Amino acid sequence: MEKQVNAAFFKPEAYSRFYPPMDGLTAPFSLDEGGKFFVLPGFCDVHVHFREPGFSYKGTISTGTAAAARGGYTAVCAMPNLDPVPDSAASLAAERDVIARDARIPVYPYGAITAGEKGQCLADMEAMAPYVAGFSDDGRGVQSESMMRSAMEKAKSLGKIIAAHCEDNGLLRGGYIHDGAYAAAHGHRGICSESEWRQIERDLRLAKETGCAYHVCHISTRQSVSLIRRAKAEGVDVTCETAPHYLVLDENDLQEDGRFKMNPPLRSREDRQALVEGLLDGTIDMIATDHAPHSAEEKSRGLEHSAMGIVGLETAFPVLYTYLVRPGVLTMERLMELLVSAPRRRFGIPAGEEWSLWELERPYTVDPEGFLSKGRATPFAGRTVYGRCLLTVRDAERVYQSGK
Repeated sequence: MEKQVNAAFFKPEAYSRFYPPMDGLTAPFSLDEGGKFFVLPGFCDVHVHFREPGFSYKGTISTGTAAAARGGYTAVCAMPNLDPVPDSAASLAAERDVIARDARIPVYPYGAITAGEKGQCLADMEAMAPYVAGFSDDGRGVQSESMMRSAMEKAKSLGKIIAAHCEDNGLLRGGYIHDGAYAAAHGHRGICSESEWRQIERDLRLAKETGCAYHVCHISTRQSVSLIRRAKAEGVDVTCETAPHYLVLDENDLQEDGRFKMNPPLRSREDRQALVEGLLDGTIDMIATDHAPHSAEEKSRGLEHSAMGIVGLETAFPVLYTYLVRPGVLTMERLMELLVSAPRRRFGIPAGEEWSLWELERPYTVDPEGFLSKGRATPFAGRTVYGRCLLTVRDAERVYQSGK
C-alpha cells in the first residue's frame, strides 16, 4: 500500500466534480487512453465475516479487507461468530488486536448479544459498547423473548444497535435450502419462510416496546419486507439490509453445488421481487454482502452437506450494477445510498476522503480463482458482469490497485 496517489495515473482534481455530491455519481470522465471511467465513493458493508480469530483457515482480517478494498469498500462491520466470541472487553481485545495489525481498511467489530452466542445470558455489553458497531449473535437467532427484551433494554441504555439474525430454531426442521419448488422436486429438506419472519415479528414488537434501535440482518422473504414496512409506518426505530444474491437470484437458479448454499437461503421469485420493491420504496435501507468465506472442502459437499455461506465483497457492486442499474431497475444514486450513505448514517461510521475508480463499459466473466478472499464459493462464478474496480483510495492511501 502506498501513501500517495500516483498523479500521473489519476489527478484528484478530476474527481472533485463527482465526489461527494450524490447527484453527480454517475457522470463519466475520460483518461488519456480515452476509456470511460467512473469515480464512486467508498462503500460500507455492515455485515461481513472475516473469521479471525479462531477460523483463519477460512479467512483472515488481512484477506478479508483485501477483498473488501478490491470491491470498492472502505469500511466494514465484522460479525462476532469467532473464537473467542467477542462477548467481553477481554475477548473483544483479541479481535481488535488483529484488526489493528492487519486491516487494510477500517473494520468495526460487533460485540455478541449473549455470552458465547449461546443465548443463555447477556454478554458484557457495557464493557464492549465503546468499541463496537452494535451487538449481534449473527449466525443464530436469540430464541428467548425475555433474553432479547433484556438485550434491547441494555442496548437502548448504551445507545447502541441490536443487529439481529432472525431465525426461529423450532421452525427449521433440519432444512438447508428454501422450502419451495426446487426442494420438493429434488428431494431436499426446506427452510420455511416463517422461520425468518416470525422472529422479525417478535423483535419488532419488542423494539416498539423498548425503543431500542433495531436492525434486521439479511432479510429474504416478502413477509419480512411487509412487516418492516408496517413497523416503520408505526414509528418503530428499525432498519434492515438484504444482500445482492437475494436481489438477483432465487430458487430457480439453484444448482446441486455448495456455492448456492447460504443462510437464509435463496427464496422464491415472488420473494425476490418483493425485496426489489422494498429497495425502491425505502423499506430496505441498505445492501450488505454477508461475506462468509469457507474452505474449498467445506463447500464441496453439495447442497445438503456443505457449510452455509458464500463470499460477496468482490462481486457485490458488479452484480448490482449489471443486474439492477444497467437494466434501469435501480438508479445509480439509489444504489449509492444503499451502499454508502445509509449504512454509515445508521451505524455512525465516519467517512473521510474515500473513493474507488471503476471501468464500467467492458464486460468480463466472474472467476473466483482470481479473488483475494480466501473463500472462493460464489453463485456468480461464470457470470458475465460489468464493473471492474481499478483503484480504491482511503485518505490518500492506495488500499487497492488493479494490475491492469
